[in-house]
Amino acid sequence: MCESESIGHTPVLPEEVRDLLAVSEGDIVVDATVGLGGHSSLLAKALGASGRLIGLDVDPLNLDIARKRLEGVTPRVDLLQGNFAELGELLSSLEIAKVDVILADLGVSSTQLDQGDRGFSFRHDGPLDMRMDPRLEVTAEDLVNRWKEDDMSSALYYNAQEFRSRKIAKRICHVRREGRIKTTKELAAIVCRSMGVSDGNSRRSKIHPATKTFQALRMAVNQEIPNLETLLEIAPNFLNPGGRIGIIAFHSVEDKVVKLDFRKRKSEEVYQVLTKKPVTACEDERLANPRSRSAKLRVAKRLSD
Repeated sequence: MCESESIGHTPVLPEEVRDLLAVSEGDIVVDATVGLGGHSSLLAKALGASGRLIGLDVDPLNLDIARKRLEGVTPRVDLLQGNFAELGELLSSLEIAKVDVILADLGVSSTQLDQGDRGFSFRHDGPLDMRMDPRLEVTAEDLVNRWKEDDMSSALYYNAQEFRSRKIAKRICHVRREGRIKTTKELAAIVCRSMGVSDGNSRRSKIHPATKTFQALRMAVNQEIPNLETLLEIAPNFLNPGGRIGIIAFHSVEDKVVKLDFRKRKSEEVYQVLTKKPVTACEDERLANPRSRSAKLRVAKRLSD
């Protein structure tokens, strides 16, 4: 049976993460995307008083929520604002050389989606921002209004497998000649019109026509694939022999990056891959927590140097 908590504060694949990462008392664990603290609170139970939990997140609001959620847990907790691509620098700031577990949940948190002024979702009208880290300089508005048509089309296709990327990019570039595109509702309407529908209520599929466009823009603003590739590249340097790395992806582009890296590390005798296929949620969890439906977990174990 799958465990479940209140939706919105429920980590995906909780039992699978706990069992496959095999956290032991006294371990040092890095939750590289601490988010609302769901996975961290779960893993903290296994660490004991001698363990240490390091939570990273680029979003200061997430860190504030996680800090409250993790109050009173037994292990020592360090929460740092930073991208997991900076893992080496962040660990060095804590005078830590190696860890036993690295976990990264690549999903977007509910707090980010629910805040209209952050521009992550077309469900709320707001500025085209989409920065998870407010320290970043480039916003989605910048990209929408300055990308060349071919660059925009390529980003939509590569980041989100949007097969109508050329049509969408052409429409966006046509509309922006009349004035700068600034809001989420405006962009969503443009995408809908490029597909011949008046709005999201007239959609021909189960997902809103603008879903993949928003995903692709968010990934570009936050450099999600390059940062993931950096984390995967450097992770073996910071894992103790026998240590484990787990990555939860939510779409095929991310999952493929993880799969290929783990396969490469296996051939180099750096990792033992513990998940031949990605682990997915059971039916009970999918019903209780819709976010889990697209989650895919891959785990590998660090071999001796």
